[in-house]
Formats: sequence, structure tokens, C-alpha cells
Amino acid sequence: MSEDTTSAVSKNVFSKDLLDACISCGFCLPACPTYALTGQEQSSPRGRITLMRMLETGELPADDSTLAEESSLCLGCRACETVCPAGVQYGHLLEEWRDEQWSGSKRPWIVRPLLQVANRKWVLRLLGLARRSARKRDTSTQTTLMLGCFERALFPSVSRNLAALDPTLAVDPDQGCCGALHAHNGDLEQGRDLARALGERLPGTIVTTSGGCAAHLADVIGRDRVVEASEWLLKQNTDTAKTERPLRVGLQDSCHLRNGLGVWQEPRELLGRTATYVELPSAGSCCGAAGTYALVRKKESKAILAKKIAEIEAADLDLVIAVNPGCLRQLQTGLRKSKSRTKAVHIVDYLRGRQP
Repeated sequence: MSEDTTSAVSKNVFSKDLLDACISCGFCLPACPTYALTGQEQSSPRGRITLMRMLETGELPADDSTLAEESSLCLGCRACETVCPAGVQYGHLLEEWRDEQWSGSKRPWIVRPLLQVANRKWVLRLLGLARRSARKRDTSTQTTLMLGCFERALFPSVSRNLAALDPTLAVDPDQGCCGALHAHNGDLEQGRDLARALGERLPGTIVTTSGGCAAHLADVIGRDRVVEASEWLLKQNTDTAKTERPLRVGLQDSCHLRNGLGVWQEPRELLGRTATYVELPSAGSCCGAAGTYALVRKKESKAILAKKIAEIEAADLDLVIAVNPGCLRQLQTGLRKSKSRTKAVHIVDYLRGRQP
């Protein structure tokens, strides 16, 4: 046995119960976007779990090129989990895999500065101040708005508008990252530590405007403490009267929100009350953003997005609504390049824009 093989066996990369759950039935194959792209078994959830097992047993060394390729090629959308009869927690397995494959200098270079920024609360606060995200606000309730790390800079109107839609929400600009970015990019322990720290910093219920953050935070501190914005606004009976000329509106689901937390009906109900809602055939499948995927795997991300944009164009929508900042950025980029008349907006900005 080689030195690399011995190292792979001794590391115990994966949680045994998670890895053993897969029965290799193949139900996951039709649900997997990268399997659809490549047609290769190794690019399916079942194939990747086979690779994980080979890493765990030492049949493949940790530096094997196929392991590196497939851990990177996977979107991490978790669509496979929704069709798996054995209940395999593939998302957790992928996080453990990347914790091994992307540790230290093996992490994609383009991801490293993003993690460094997310690690520094003072930088995140400055981003929020410079871009005018929601300002500090104390309330008597135990419900706090979570400010997304990069959403503060890219889409600061989202937090401002959610705070305006619900004046009872407290806002703490000095909050740090929830750790989702870390957990999905090879730093699982740090990701969980940041989620716990945020849970301690923000008491009570935490309302998020990012599907990916919601799923990660709920997994670490408990689903009972985390509510996504569309869930929250529906509970708060936000004004949903239709306009005189209802817009034709579609939705792009957040993969982690839909597949990880099971939240998909709530945004549709809000949109159905306020507009002529058009269900896109692939609304529930990944748009190719997938956190840092659009940066790490540009070619594949663009291929997935191209089909999505063509579908949106065929539906002749006025707006396509996103419930996650990464998806929003991806859709805006694609629609702009295609010179589409359809605009992509966050559901919070859409609902706030309807109010006088």
C-alpha cells in the first residue's frame, strides 16, 4: 500500500453512516444537472459516491485527478436528495469531500479572497455602510434580519426593503458571516463555527434573504430558528393585491432552499397573489450559479444558464424572481448578455416595489 493510500484510509474523510446510506439504485441520475451535461456515470451523484468510497478505502489516492475534477464539477444543488429513496444526505457528503479535496493550497484560487473577506466582520460592516444596506435597528421582538455577506455590497436594496416591509425586524450591522460560503468551499469546521457564532449573536428567530445561507444556518443552529424571507412575508400577510395590469412573472428556485429546506410553495403563493404567475419548466433546477460555481466552473455554469435563459425568453416574462443573491446575479448577467426584455429581481425588492 502506497503512502498516499495509507493517508487516505487513516483520514476517515466521510461520515460512515452517510456514505453507507447509498444503495446505488440510480434514481438520482435523471435529477443531476451535471450528469445531463456529460452523460458520464462518474459525473452523477451515484458515480461520485462511488469515487468517495474509493477515496475512503484507499483505492484512489487523495490527489487523484478524477477526484479533483468531480468534486469541482458537482453543483452541490442537492436535487438528488429529493428523489433518493434511501435518504442519502448528498450535500453533507459533498461538504466533507471538499473539506478533503479543497483544503489549504488545494482550494481554487478564486475562492480564497472571498473567504478572507467573509472572515472579517469589520470588512462586511464597511461594505454595508458603503452600499447603504439596512441600518442598525433595535426592536422589542426577538426576530433579526440576517445581512448577507456579499449581498450587502451587490444588492443592498434587499435588506433595506425587507426592513421596510417589516418594521418589527431588528437589524445588527455588526453581524458576521453565517459560514455557508466556507462549508461549501472546503472549510467545513469554520463554516459551522461561524454559524454557531451568528446564532449566538442574533437571538431568537433569524430571517434570511438567501436560500443558501438559510439551509446552512438551519442545519447548524436548528430549523426552528431560521426563516427565509418569503416564508416570513407570507406569515406577516404582506400586501399582495394585484396591480391593474398584472405582470407576467416567473420564479427561479434557490436549490438549497427548495432541496435542503423544502421551501418552494411560499414564494409561488406570494407571486400568484400579486402577478400572473408563469411556472417555468426548469424553475426547480439549478441556474448554474451554485455559490462559487459560476467562478470556479465558468464553462459548465454558462451551459446550464444558457438553457435557463432560453426558457425564460420563450415564456415572455416581464420579471423572473430570485430568492437567492447568487441566483439573482447569475440571471441578471445572462439576461443582460442576451439583451432580453425580462428583468431579474429579488422577491423582496419586487414586493417592496409594489408598495406606494
